[in-house]
Amino acid sequence: MGVGARLGISPFILTVALSGLELENLAVGIAANAKGLPGAAAGTVFGGVTFLALGVAGLAALITPIEVTLPRAFVLWTAAAPLPTVALGLDGTISRVDGALLVAWFAVALVGVARSGRDVLAAEPPGRRRLAWARLVGGLAALTLGGDLLGDSLRRVVTGLGVSPTVLGNTAIAAGVEAEEVGRVAVPARRGRPELALGNLAGTIVHFISLNAGVIALVRPLRLDHATLVLHMPVAAASTLVLCALLGLLGRLGRAHGIALVLLYALYVVAAIAAG
Repeated sequence: MGVGARLGISPFILTVALSGLELENLAVGIAANAKGLPGAAAGTVFGGVTFLALGVAGLAALITPIEVTLPRAFVLWTAAAPLPTVALGLDGTISRVDGALLVAWFAVALVGVARSGRDVLAAEPPGRRRLAWARLVGGLAALTLGGDLLGDSLRRVVTGLGVSPTVLGNTAIAAGVEAEEVGRVAVPARRGRPELALGNLAGTIVHFISLNAGVIALVRPLRLDHATLVLHMPVAAASTLVLCALLGLLGRLGRAHGIALVLLYALYVVAAIAAG
Protein backbone atom coordinates (compact mmCIF):
# COMPACT_ATOMS: atom_id res chain seq x y z
CA MET A 1 0.00 0.00 0.00
CA GLY A 2 3.08 2.27 0.10
CA VAL A 3 2.75 3.68 -3.44
CA GLY A 4 -0.99 4.19 -3.12
CA ALA A 5 -0.74 5.87 0.26
CA ARG A 6 1.84 8.34 -1.02
CA LEU A 7 -0.44 9.19 -3.96
CA GLY A 8 -3.54 9.50 -1.76
CA ILE A 9 -5.49 6.88 -3.72
CA SER A 10 -8.66 5.41 -2.26
CA PRO A 11 -7.85 2.04 -0.63
CA PHE A 12 -10.82 0.48 -2.43
CA ILE A 13 -9.60 1.57 -5.87
CA LEU A 14 -6.04 0.57 -5.00
CA THR A 15 -7.22 -2.84 -3.86
CA VAL A 16 -9.21 -3.46 -7.04
CA ALA A 17 -6.43 -2.21 -9.32
CA LEU A 18 -3.33 -3.67 -7.71
CA SER A 19 -4.22 -6.43 -5.27
CA GLY A 20 -5.77 -8.33 -8.16
CA LEU A 21 -2.52 -8.15 -10.12
CA GLU A 22 -1.40 -11.67 -9.22
CA LEU A 23 1.78 -11.75 -11.24
CA GLU A 24 2.77 -15.17 -9.98
CA ASN A 25 -0.35 -16.62 -11.58
CA LEU A 26 0.37 -14.79 -14.85
CA ALA A 27 3.99 -15.97 -14.85
CA VAL A 28 2.92 -19.58 -14.39
CA GLY A 29 0.33 -19.28 -17.18
CA ILE A 30 2.80 -17.79 -19.65
CA ALA A 31 5.47 -20.37 -18.79
CA ALA A 32 3.07 -23.32 -19.05
CA ASN A 33 1.83 -22.21 -22.47
CA ALA A 34 5.40 -21.64 -23.65
CA LYS A 35 6.32 -25.18 -22.53
CA GLY A 36 3.54 -26.64 -24.68
CA LEU A 37 1.01 -27.13 -21.88
CA PRO A 38 -1.95 -24.96 -22.97
CA GLY A 39 -4.41 -26.89 -20.80
CA ALA A 40 -2.42 -26.01 -17.70
CA ALA A 41 -2.03 -22.40 -18.85
CA ALA A 42 -5.77 -22.06 -19.40
CA GLY A 43 -6.26 -23.62 -15.98
CA THR A 44 -4.45 -20.74 -14.30
CA VAL A 45 -7.16 -18.49 -15.78
CA PHE A 46 -10.37 -20.50 -15.56
CA GLY A 47 -9.50 -22.73 -12.63
CA GLY A 48 -8.10 -19.68 -10.86
CA VAL A 49 -11.36 -17.76 -11.25
CA THR A 50 -13.41 -20.74 -10.04
CA PHE A 51 -11.15 -21.13 -7.01
CA LEU A 52 -11.52 -17.43 -6.21
CA ALA A 53 -15.29 -17.23 -6.64
CA LEU A 54 -16.11 -20.49 -4.84
CA GLY A 55 -13.12 -21.67 -2.81
CA VAL A 56 -11.67 -18.39 -1.57
CA ALA A 57 -15.02 -16.66 -1.02
CA GLY A 58 -16.41 -19.75 0.73
CA LEU A 59 -13.43 -20.31 3.02
CA ALA A 60 -13.21 -16.61 3.88
CA ALA A 61 -16.92 -16.54 4.77
CA LEU A 62 -16.42 -19.59 7.03
CA ILE A 63 -13.64 -17.73 8.84
CA THR A 64 -15.44 -14.40 9.03
CA PRO A 65 -18.96 -13.74 7.71
CA ILE A 66 -18.87 -10.84 5.25
CA GLU A 67 -21.66 -8.26 5.40
CA VAL A 68 -21.52 -5.26 3.12
CA THR A 69 -23.72 -3.17 0.87
CA LEU A 70 -21.95 -2.53 -2.41
CA PRO A 71 -23.20 -0.54 -5.40
CA ARG A 72 -25.17 -2.59 -7.91
CA ALA A 73 -22.81 -1.48 -10.65
CA PHE A 74 -19.92 -3.15 -8.79
CA VAL A 75 -21.75 -6.49 -8.83
CA LEU A 76 -22.78 -6.15 -12.48
CA TRP A 77 -19.28 -5.25 -13.71
CA THR A 78 -17.80 -8.20 -11.83
CA ALA A 79 -20.44 -10.59 -13.19
CA ALA A 80 -19.84 -9.38 -16.75
CA ALA A 81 -16.05 -9.69 -16.59
CA PRO A 82 -15.83 -13.33 -17.85
CA LEU A 83 -18.26 -12.94 -20.76
CA PRO A 84 -15.87 -11.65 -23.49
CA THR A 85 -13.32 -14.35 -22.69
CA VAL A 86 -15.99 -17.03 -22.96
CA ALA A 87 -17.25 -15.58 -26.26
CA LEU A 88 -13.76 -15.35 -27.78
CA GLY A 89 -12.81 -18.83 -26.59
CA LEU A 90 -15.78 -20.66 -28.07
CA ASP A 91 -13.85 -21.45 -31.26
CA GLY A 92 -11.24 -23.35 -29.26
CA THR A 93 -8.43 -20.79 -29.47
CA ILE A 94 -7.67 -17.44 -27.89
CA SER A 95 -5.57 -15.85 -30.62
CA ARG A 96 -3.22 -12.89 -30.36
CA VAL A 97 -5.99 -10.65 -31.75
CA ASP A 98 -8.33 -12.07 -29.10
CA GLY A 99 -5.63 -11.44 -26.51
CA ALA A 100 -5.39 -7.77 -27.50
CA LEU A 101 -9.17 -7.45 -27.27
CA LEU A 102 -9.15 -9.02 -23.81
CA VAL A 103 -6.47 -6.63 -22.57
CA ALA A 104 -8.60 -3.73 -23.83
CA TRP A 105 -11.67 -5.24 -22.13
CA PHE A 106 -9.66 -5.60 -18.94
CA ALA A 107 -9.02 -1.84 -18.88
CA VAL A 108 -12.72 -1.13 -19.38
CA ALA A 109 -13.90 -3.67 -16.80
CA LEU A 110 -11.32 -2.66 -14.20
CA VAL A 111 -12.25 1.00 -14.49
CA GLY A 112 -15.91 0.03 -14.23
CA VAL A 113 -15.38 -2.03 -11.08
CA ALA A 114 -13.11 0.55 -9.47
CA ARG A 115 -15.31 3.57 -10.28
CA SER A 116 -18.43 1.79 -9.05
CA GLY A 117 -16.95 1.63 -5.57
CA ARG A 118 -14.81 4.75 -5.54
CA ASP A 119 -16.90 6.35 -2.78
CA VAL A 120 -16.98 3.25 -0.57
CA LEU A 121 -13.86 4.24 1.34
CA ALA A 122 -12.06 7.57 1.32
CA ALA A 123 -8.39 7.91 0.53
CA GLU A 124 -5.99 7.25 3.37
CA PRO A 125 -3.54 9.93 4.49
CA PRO A 126 -0.22 9.80 2.66
CA GLY A 127 2.42 7.62 4.21
CA ARG A 128 5.98 6.60 3.46
CA ARG A 129 7.25 3.26 2.38
CA ARG A 130 10.87 3.14 1.32
CA LEU A 131 11.87 1.38 -1.87
CA ALA A 132 8.28 0.52 -2.82
CA TRP A 133 9.05 0.56 -6.55
CA ALA A 134 12.35 -1.28 -6.11
CA ARG A 135 10.55 -4.05 -4.26
CA LEU A 136 7.98 -4.23 -7.04
CA VAL A 137 10.64 -4.60 -9.76
CA GLY A 138 12.54 -7.18 -7.71
CA GLY A 139 9.35 -9.13 -7.16
CA LEU A 140 8.61 -9.14 -10.90
CA ALA A 141 12.05 -10.57 -11.66
CA ALA A 142 11.64 -13.30 -9.05
CA LEU A 143 8.17 -14.20 -10.34
CA THR A 144 9.44 -14.49 -13.92
CA LEU A 145 12.16 -16.92 -12.89
CA GLY A 146 9.79 -18.83 -10.60
CA GLY A 147 7.17 -19.16 -13.33
CA ASP A 148 9.71 -20.62 -15.75
CA LEU A 149 10.93 -23.12 -13.17
CA LEU A 150 7.37 -24.14 -12.31
CA GLY A 151 6.59 -24.55 -16.00
CA ASP A 152 9.53 -26.96 -16.37
CA SER A 153 8.51 -28.86 -13.24
CA LEU A 154 4.91 -29.12 -14.42
CA ARG A 155 6.02 -30.56 -17.74
CA ARG A 156 8.14 -33.18 -15.98
CA VAL A 157 5.23 -34.17 -13.73
CA VAL A 158 2.87 -34.47 -16.69
CA THR A 159 5.40 -36.53 -18.66
CA GLY A 160 6.51 -38.73 -15.78
CA LEU A 161 3.17 -39.46 -14.13
CA GLY A 162 0.81 -39.17 -17.08
CA VAL A 163 -1.38 -36.65 -15.24
CA SER A 164 -3.56 -34.40 -17.37
CA PRO A 165 -2.06 -30.88 -17.50
CA THR A 166 -5.59 -29.47 -17.77
CA VAL A 167 -6.61 -31.10 -14.49
CA LEU A 168 -3.43 -29.95 -12.75
CA GLY A 169 -3.73 -26.40 -14.06
CA ASN A 170 -7.38 -25.98 -13.07
CA THR A 171 -7.13 -27.58 -9.64
CA ALA A 172 -3.76 -28.08 -7.93
CA ILE A 173 -1.86 -25.28 -9.66
CA ALA A 174 -4.71 -22.75 -9.52
CA ALA A 175 -5.47 -23.40 -5.86
CA GLY A 176 -1.83 -23.74 -4.84
CA VAL A 177 -0.71 -20.48 -6.40
CA GLU A 178 -3.67 -18.53 -5.03
CA ALA A 179 -4.09 -20.09 -1.57
CA GLU A 180 -2.96 -16.89 0.13
CA GLU A 181 -6.04 -15.14 -1.25
CA VAL A 182 -8.11 -16.69 1.55
CA GLY A 183 -6.20 -14.57 4.06
CA ARG A 184 -6.29 -11.50 1.85
CA VAL A 185 -10.08 -11.68 1.85
CA ALA A 186 -10.70 -12.89 5.41
CA VAL A 187 -8.33 -10.51 7.19
CA PRO A 188 -9.87 -7.22 5.95
CA ALA A 189 -13.35 -8.62 6.63
CA ARG A 190 -12.36 -9.54 10.19
CA ARG A 191 -10.92 -6.05 10.69
CA GLY A 192 -14.22 -4.44 9.71
CA ARG A 193 -13.31 -3.60 6.12
CA PRO A 194 -15.43 -6.02 4.07
CA GLU A 195 -15.40 -3.60 1.12
CA LEU A 196 -11.65 -4.15 0.77
CA ALA A 197 -12.12 -7.92 1.03
CA LEU A 198 -14.61 -7.97 -1.83
CA GLY A 199 -12.66 -5.37 -3.80
CA ASN A 200 -9.67 -7.69 -3.71
CA LEU A 201 -11.81 -10.63 -4.80
CA ALA A 202 -13.48 -8.77 -7.67
CA GLY A 203 -10.26 -7.17 -8.84
CA THR A 204 -8.46 -10.50 -8.93
CA ILE A 205 -11.27 -12.15 -10.91
CA VAL A 206 -11.18 -9.33 -13.47
CA HIS A 207 -7.40 -9.59 -13.77
CA PHE A 208 -7.44 -13.36 -14.23
CA ILE A 209 -10.27 -13.69 -16.71
CA SER A 210 -9.27 -10.80 -18.97
CA LEU A 211 -5.73 -9.46 -18.44
CA ASN A 212 -4.06 -12.80 -17.71
CA ALA A 213 -5.90 -14.60 -20.50
CA GLY A 214 -5.08 -11.77 -22.89
CA VAL A 215 -1.39 -11.52 -22.04
CA ILE A 216 -0.90 -15.31 -22.20
CA ALA A 217 -2.47 -15.31 -25.68
CA LEU A 218 -0.40 -12.33 -26.81
CA VAL A 219 2.79 -14.18 -25.93
CA ARG A 220 1.55 -17.36 -27.59
CA PRO A 221 -1.98 -18.19 -28.85
CA LEU A 222 -3.81 -20.28 -26.26
CA ARG A 223 -5.49 -23.47 -27.44
CA LEU A 224 -8.47 -24.65 -25.39
CA ASP A 225 -9.07 -28.39 -25.20
CA HIS A 226 -12.43 -30.13 -24.94
CA ALA A 227 -12.47 -30.26 -21.13
CA THR A 228 -11.73 -26.54 -20.95
CA LEU A 229 -14.50 -25.69 -23.41
CA VAL A 230 -17.22 -27.83 -21.85
CA LEU A 231 -16.29 -27.64 -18.16
CA HIS A 232 -13.63 -25.26 -16.93
CA MET A 233 -14.50 -22.15 -18.95
CA PRO A 234 -18.28 -22.23 -18.37
CA VAL A 235 -17.83 -23.11 -14.69
CA ALA A 236 -15.52 -20.09 -14.23
CA ALA A 237 -18.20 -17.80 -15.66
CA ALA A 238 -20.99 -19.52 -13.72
CA SER A 239 -19.11 -19.42 -10.40
CA THR A 240 -18.58 -15.68 -10.81
CA LEU A 241 -22.30 -15.26 -11.45
CA VAL A 242 -23.14 -17.32 -8.34
CA LEU A 243 -20.90 -15.16 -6.15
CA CYS A 244 -22.29 -11.95 -7.63
CA ALA A 245 -25.86 -13.17 -7.20
CA LEU A 246 -25.26 -13.80 -3.50
CA LEU A 247 -23.68 -10.39 -3.03
CA GLY A 248 -26.26 -8.56 -5.12
CA LEU A 249 -29.36 -10.23 -3.68
CA LEU A 250 -28.30 -10.77 -0.07
CA GLY A 251 -25.50 -8.27 0.52
CA ARG A 252 -23.67 -10.80 2.67
CA LEU A 253 -21.75 -14.05 2.74
CA GLY A 254 -22.58 -15.93 5.93
CA ARG A 255 -21.11 -19.20 7.11
CA ALA A 256 -23.96 -21.15 5.53
CA HIS A 257 -23.16 -19.52 2.19
CA GLY A 258 -19.50 -20.31 2.77
CA ILE A 259 -20.28 -23.98 3.25
CA ALA A 260 -22.36 -24.00 0.06
CA LEU A 261 -19.60 -22.33 -1.96
CA VAL A 262 -16.93 -24.72 -0.67
CA LEU A 263 -19.14 -27.71 -1.47
CA LEU A 264 -19.69 -26.38 -4.98
CA TYR A 265 -15.93 -26.05 -5.40
CA ALA A 266 -15.42 -29.63 -4.16
CA LEU A 267 -17.97 -30.84 -6.71
CA TYR A 268 -16.11 -28.95 -9.42
CA VAL A 269 -12.82 -30.62 -8.47
CA VAL A 270 -14.47 -34.03 -8.64
CA ALA A 271 -15.90 -33.18 -12.06
CA ALA A 272 -12.52 -31.90 -13.26
CA ILE A 273 -10.80 -35.14 -12.23
CA ALA A 274 -13.54 -37.22 -13.85
CA ALA A 275 -13.31 -35.21 -17.08
CA GLY A 276 -9.54 -35.66 -17.18
